[in-house]
Amino acid sequence: MFRLRAPTTMLCKSKVVEKALSRGKVLTIDNMNPHVKNIEYAVRGPIVIRAGEIEKELNAGEKKNFTDVIRANIGDCHATGQEPLTFLRQVVGICAYPKLFEDPSLPEDAKQRADRILNSCGGRSLGSYSDSAGLTVVREDIAQYITERDGIPADPANIFLSTGASEAIRNVMKLLMTTLEGNDKSGVMIPIPQYPLYTATIAEYNAEPIGYLLDESNNWSLSLDELERSLQEAKPHCKPKAICIINPGNPTGQVLTRQNIEDIIRFAHKENLFIMADEVYQHNVYAEGSQFHSFKKVLTEMGPPYSEMELASFMSTSKGYMGECGFRGGYVELINIDPQVKAMFTKAISAKLCSAVTGQAAMDVVVNPPREGEPSYELFKTQKDTVLSQLAEKGRMVTSTFNSIEGMSCNAVQGAMYAFPNIDIPKKAQEAAKAKGMAPDFFYCYNLLESTGMCVVPGSGFGQKEGTFHFRTTILPPVQKLGEMLGRFRDFHVKFMEQYS
Repeated sequence: MFRLRAPTTMLCKSKVVEKALSRGKVLTIDNMNPHVKNIEYAVRGPIVIRAGEIEKELNAGEKKNFTDVIRANIGDCHATGQEPLTFLRQVVGICAYPKLFEDPSLPEDAKQRADRILNSCGGRSLGSYSDSAGLTVVREDIAQYITERDGIPADPANIFLSTGASEAIRNVMKLLMTTLEGNDKSGVMIPIPQYPLYTATIAEYNAEPIGYLLDESNNWSLSLDELERSLQEAKPHCKPKAICIINPGNPTGQVLTRQNIEDIIRFAHKENLFIMADEVYQHNVYAEGSQFHSFKKVLTEMGPPYSEMELASFMSTSKGYMGECGFRGGYVELINIDPQVKAMFTKAISAKLCSAVTGQAAMDVVVNPPREGEPSYELFKTQKDTVLSQLAEKGRMVTSTFNSIEGMSCNAVQGAMYAFPNIDIPKKAQEAAKAKGMAPDFFYCYNLLESTGMCVVPGSGFGQKEGTFHFRTTILPPVQKLGEMLGRFRDFHVKFMEQYS
């Protein structure tokens, strides 16, 4: 005779269920990766979040002193009204929907470009994976573009396509990192002010940012003395590995002279630093006398030993005259990289399979646009010239307006898509900001948004010289809208100064 043990089994099951019900989260704010918590990205920070809330309030019928939000916080060209380039959209459109080859209204050069790209795709479809480095034909066209730009041969084997330039920057920076702590951490030199991608990535990778100050009094130029100062101060705390340059500058809009670039290269050689050249704004040069010089061209023309230095150069579809941010197309050219390191880089990006193939197709049009004599050339040239001439005009508008307002100054927008004006925030306003737990320039920009609907980014999100205050604004809104924006700004600033003087 035996007894059933069901009650005991039921009791055990009950305890298991109870334990499961009381189970907490495996991942909490206390045990998650601490380096992720250190990431900050100002161009999509709290003020931008508040701008989205205000838009919803306006749509719900809430009455304010303004009827719309003007987003000048991010270089998103099409979102602010820039028309897409016809040829680029035609080529990508045909690639995405090949039945358009049969459409007689589409030009033959667009069809030829699309056919060439699709021939490089598995199954002639953008929906197939590419090689991890990118489609062969696109890498070949990028190499040809660089060769024509610099007069120096480029090798497709050194070119790697990416999901926007940001991903390529992160991929290269990852190679330079260590998992060590203290003064063995990798140090990366970055300009101050800088684009927040760099501080965010450095924080995520547990590295040390080494900020070198751009000289606002000299149109945001870069001095060797400042590079030396920042590096020597950092050496006791980390192992400097690389120097990042943004040219033309973001957020400052300056364009480096060739002499400046030569000085940076000599400094990097002396200090044994890897050069990361963020050159995504290479088409955006407006000021008279300014000219884009690629780091690769200057480094090569300087000859040995400089021409043998390691360099990563980045480019994107998102900026220039294209403004195709959403396609997320980008590339990096790796120069003089150790073959074994290059093999490791290839292995690392292979784990992500490949970048978006639609973005690769868009990048191909950027580097292989219509040539003179082709059917699409005249329209393409007109659209390109119009975008760049309007950006130049808007840069002048922004600069002159900010310089005409008491308590403000703004260097000329020589290139890129932004202005970074200096604001003299009264002591009373600084005290009000402190009482609210805000940085003074955040307080200023927050009040600007609430009063006018203008969304700009505080300078503290980019880094700035201690005791100075700035904000970054794009120059992207259409001329008429930009004029309205600057009018709103002037009215706000006068009232703000009166309130806090």
